[in-house]
Amino acid sequence: MKKRRNYNLIFGLIITGFMLSAVLLGFIKTPYDPSAIDAASKLQAPDAAHLLGTDNFGRDILSRILDGAGSTLFIAAATVFFGALVGSLIGAFTGYFGGVLDNVLMRINDMITAFPSILLALVLISILGPGKYNVILALGILFVPSFSRIVRSEFARQRELDYVKSARLMGAGSFRIMFVHILPNIKDVLLSCIAIGFNNAVLAEASMSYLSIGVQPPDASLGRMLSESQSYFSSAPWYALSVGSSIVLLILGFSLIGEGLGGRRRA
Repeated sequence: MKKRRNYNLIFGLIITGFMLSAVLLGFIKTPYDPSAIDAASKLQAPDAAHLLGTDNFGRDILSRILDGAGSTLFIAAATVFFGALVGSLIGAFTGYFGGVLDNVLMRINDMITAFPSILLALVLISILGPGKYNVILALGILFVPSFSRIVRSEFARQRELDYVKSARLMGAGSFRIMFVHILPNIKDVLLSCIAIGFNNAVLAEASMSYLSIGVQPPDASLGRMLSESQSYFSSAPWYALSVGSSIVLLILGFSLIGEGLGGRRRA
């Protein structure tokens, strides 16, 4: 029987690969200095010199999108790494050992998830202050409960399976069972969660920068660029459309990868 192609995963990898390649090229060299102001060229329509036009300060939009997408992906990667690492450790210990530790940590999880995510992020940023690394810390804290709950349920299920019982009978310690035997068996679940986490992190970072509490000037940020472009939508629609399309492609790529990995796991 011919195996069905996972089109979500294929298209997700193509879109994400294209965006990552563009960002990597932007790290090496952008067409213009993303922060270079040219008052004589402000709100210039796309042409051969500026493929996506210029913004209200005459800065090249393509260069700023490449720079801003790099910042967004860095924040998303750091956020997901923090959330996945801390959340997976919490989920592993609570799911495998259970008991009082499970009850205490899961109640803390419930307390965090009880608040609307964006509201809690705003509270944390108001305490920590705006900036790239504070955004990473605030969003990372918000990502911990989702990872810990998923990993906990997988560890609780896996610990009752025969291969774990066999390892325990052979004298394997708890840490070896958790991280050598169980963890590799839930990698598909983790990969799917990480892809979805990237999707949510990109959206969250763009939302916070849109509200001017994320990445601060002079660093480029897709969310802040989208916010600034609204004032010029009637006179320079290419500004908002190019920035908005970049955000959509980033989110769509990771979303399709997450769905594709989830579908592969269920197949």
